[in-house]
Amino acid sequence: MACDEYPMWIGGREVRSAKPRTVRVPFDGAPVGIVFEAEPVHVEEAVAAAKSAAPLMRSLTRDERSAILRRAHAAVSARREEFARAVSSESGKPIREGRLEAERASQTLLFASEEAHRLTGEVVPMDASPAGKGRWGMTVREPLGVIAAITPFNFPLNLSVHKIAPALAAGNAVVHKPASATPISGLLLARVLSECGLPDGALNVITGAGGEIGAHLAGHPDIAMITFTGSDSVGARLRLLAAEGRKRITLELGNNSALIVEPDGNLEEAVSRAVPGSYAHSGQVCISIQRIYVHRNVSSRFTEAFATAARALSIGHPFDETTEVSSLITEAEATRVAGWVEEAVRSGARMVGPSIHRQRATLGPVVLADVPEHAQVWRQEAFGPVAGINTYQTLDEAIERVNQSAYGLQAGIFTSDIGKAFAAAERVHVGGFLINDVPQFRVDQMPYGGVKLSGSGREGPKYAIEEMTEPKLITWRYPR
Repeated sequence: MACDEYPMWIGGREVRSAKPRTVRVPFDGAPVGIVFEAEPVHVEEAVAAAKSAAPLMRSLTRDERSAILRRAHAAVSARREEFARAVSSESGKPIREGRLEAERASQTLLFASEEAHRLTGEVVPMDASPAGKGRWGMTVREPLGVIAAITPFNFPLNLSVHKIAPALAAGNAVVHKPASATPISGLLLARVLSECGLPDGALNVITGAGGEIGAHLAGHPDIAMITFTGSDSVGARLRLLAAEGRKRITLELGNNSALIVEPDGNLEEAVSRAVPGSYAHSGQVCISIQRIYVHRNVSSRFTEAFATAARALSIGHPFDETTEVSSLITEAEATRVAGWVEEAVRSGARMVGPSIHRQRATLGPVVLADVPEHAQVWRQEAFGPVAGINTYQTLDEAIERVNQSAYGLQAGIFTSDIGKAFAAAERVHVGGFLINDVPQFRVDQMPYGGVKLSGSGREGPKYAIEEMTEPKLITWRYPR
């Protein structure tokens, strides 16, 4: 079957290498398109192109940058189905979720375009100090230069936009390394931005093995900042390389999201939100619910309702309009997750409902109860369609057990008691806490990021731009 080619994008032109590779649908292995593996020379070319374009990006007015991003917002919105098909094909995400991702990417471009207009500094009260008398001060925010954006497979379009669009809005140039499994969405995005007037070299996309390219970018003297979403192990390595090169870095890493369900919470609403919050994109979302702590007085009712709803989810091909759960990104990942589930069951966890449904890279939704908290599926980031339900007696106990995780991206609680809600919000150590909602929630303008092993820095265009710019102080001494 013939496939379209998706060459790398360097300096405003298509670039091929001697190493073509076929991207395939994870669900059934059908070919999607042909991409090209970058060699070191291509990384150097991409960084050189970005370095050359950085002064031009810096010189563009805020309105000129905003206009490019507004046009890109309109273009992605108009081509939503094309982008949705690309996302769904390469990631295995159900097509309905692919459409939602394309829509969100369009909104993220719009948010970034608006933030380009709001890129301001502040007036500094110099005379608050006696030595500052007769002086006036202000800050302006300036771009860093060349930013390396390294993005994951699970949201190949929107998470790319979350790094690229704020960088461009701030006047930086970008070298983008998409996940090796899902490069096509990023390559399409680069072409759209070029069509919308982005200068050549301002965005370069190189494809290939993440370890080699990521290390090359992290150690490159012309890269000013790295923005990375991925595993905590890779993030730790990049943090060290960035420190050696004295580079700025933001990291959105692993997670193990927890949800607390109090007996006074709305159980029906909690179940209706928690099921998609656990199994969307087969659980391959950084804020997917993995641990559910349910008060013992309502645990039986919640568990039965949750398991019934999970069993009703439709499993199938990502292009099937009825599909709610499709495949993991690779068969190896499906094997790993299934192994973790089996380990938990051997350790005493109880499988609620049927045994594991497995076909190639696809796992059906798994519901576990009474999971030993030393089990990998409870302690680590599963990144698969698995949710565990354990009981607790007091809210203090639940909060303590939530905080035992080494991760801290987002968590949530269902309760009708505002005092309990804000006590939990204050005490749970995460980057984002959701009251009467699940942790698997994000709107694209909000500050998003974690603590502990979940990373550092924040995304959301306004907050990303703060990370991607440097404040410069300007003072004026005037005669008195």
